[in-house]
Amino acid sequence: MHSFADAIDIGAAEDGSLRTGQAAVWHDPSGRADLSAALQALEQGEFRPLAGAGSTGLRKGSYWSLFILRNTTDSSVPIHLEYVDHQLIRLQAFASASVDTPHFLELANLAMGESFARRPVFHNRFVVPVVLASGTSEAFLVRFDSEEVGFVFPSMRIWSPDALSKSHTGETAVLSFLFGGIALISLFSLIVGVTTREWSFFAYFVYGISKIVAWGTILGFTHQYVLPDGFHWSYMSAAGAVSILCGLVFDRLFLQTRKYTPRLDLILILMMVNAGVLLGSALLQIKAVALMSITFALLLYPAFTVIALVRWRQGSSEAVVFALGWTLLLAGLFYQALRDLGYVEHNLVNYYLPPLSSFIEMVTIMAAMGMKLRRLRLQGLESERQYRRHLEQSKVKLEGLVRARTEELEKAKQQAELEARTDPLTGIRNRRSFLSDAELCIKRAQRRGEPVSLLMFDIDHFKSINDNHGHGIGDEALRQFSVTIQRKIRETDVFGRLGGEEFALLITETRPDSLYTAERLRDNIAQIRLRCPEGCVQFTSSIGVAHGSTDESVETLLRQADHALYCAKERGRNMVVEYSEQSSSTAGSAETPLNPEPV
Repeated sequence: MHSFADAIDIGAAEDGSLRTGQAAVWHDPSGRADLSAALQALEQGEFRPLAGAGSTGLRKGSYWSLFILRNTTDSSVPIHLEYVDHQLIRLQAFASASVDTPHFLELANLAMGESFARRPVFHNRFVVPVVLASGTSEAFLVRFDSEEVGFVFPSMRIWSPDALSKSHTGETAVLSFLFGGIALISLFSLIVGVTTREWSFFAYFVYGISKIVAWGTILGFTHQYVLPDGFHWSYMSAAGAVSILCGLVFDRLFLQTRKYTPRLDLILILMMVNAGVLLGSALLQIKAVALMSITFALLLYPAFTVIALVRWRQGSSEAVVFALGWTLLLAGLFYQALRDLGYVEHNLVNYYLPPLSSFIEMVTIMAAMGMKLRRLRLQGLESERQYRRHLEQSKVKLEGLVRARTEELEKAKQQAELEARTDPLTGIRNRRSFLSDAELCIKRAQRRGEPVSLLMFDIDHFKSINDNHGHGIGDEALRQFSVTIQRKIRETDVFGRLGGEEFALLITETRPDSLYTAERLRDNIAQIRLRCPEGCVQFTSSIGVAHGSTDESVETLLRQADHALYCAKERGRNMVVEYSEQSSSTAGSAETPLNPEPV
């Protein structure tokens, strides 16, 4: 077994980045092989690495994929195996608890035509839930069947259940945004069509709605939310055929090919006939004909760009914008074709690139239609009313710009206020902000009858750090010092930089607790390590502690804590010294003024 597939190590937080199934793949041209036939092919060494970037290409039959998953954690891990694409008719999964002597049992048998309620996981793509016991490995055989002929991606993403649920929610939200945008554009086109009596706007409305139906059906959301029972693959081809047909009708009306380019209009008529064949083959469930019709339609799609450029040369200014939008759609569809043929690796980006490019096409063509509408306005009898409407739109736009500018100014004001209160190097409060917040905290504690203590820190021998290792290391020491303190204190505590290497912390704790906190912080500071070319730099801190009474201000506490800090330095540094009235009277001349606020 190991000669065919290497084990994939999994954990409890898989995010879909790991994929399975491309190291050992077997092609069953008949599409009728069962599990015993697959195991026989495995024994005969017919499983091979998949050629290409992930797709089997347009081939008949089914594909079997072998892979091994290994739980490297100390507990059982639930995972979800998600098929990477949507256009798959059936997926069967088998598992064996023994890797060396496999005995496979069926895990799941999922089919597109079955009721959506039978799926073990609520997802628009096939998902197989699996639970791996701690420290065990399991072998899996997965059968991918597209029936008759189709593109298959014999690979599955590995997710934790929560991660897959979040990803699915995100995908659904993005598609809802895209579909909502197309719906709004279509509705706007309908309103303009009613106003101007221009048929191309009505056709564009129908085209937009057909796009929503087509992509929702192709990506599996119609089956998930609209038709949970009795869904069939032919619905995807039928929805695509209707969307292509609606697009052709709109293009002929918009570009006026029948009037201005009658010869090129024959190509569009041919494409309409082909779309009818696609619709008929979908209704009759002839999959091979449907695939050939779709391929033929894609081959003729570049003709739209050529026709639009010809109309632009004839004087239709909006035709060049139409050509740009259609070219963007072609780019997305061409990239999808490269993915389906196995030249480009399958991922979520190119998976959703076609509907995204379709959305961009709608927006771009809407701009072209706006140009056409403008031309009709100027030529029509309703120019005065349309001019007033334009002024109203300008007013709304100006109000939006004013609001946006107001918001920018407000953000700038908030940023300036934040910068005025923040030390630029460490990101904590500066001296002025600390004094203000600490004063408020003391008054609040006095009203509540809570004790307060002020801790003043000084980094020992900080000048030697700058002298021996440079100011860059010194700045990093200040930052790491600040980060260490912030991580160990509460959000209600007030912490700030007074200047240089001096910092202050105001806490609402009793005398014993505040001393314990000071010792704990001193120990945490001593554990800081800074890497530099000369080696590892570490430093300590001296701490002076002052305790507040009912009528003391923050300035008084600062002077007392500064005196205690001076005593800590005199006694050898790297220690906590508590302020007392006795020590103050004994060494009153030893008090030092507070450092000025840093610039």
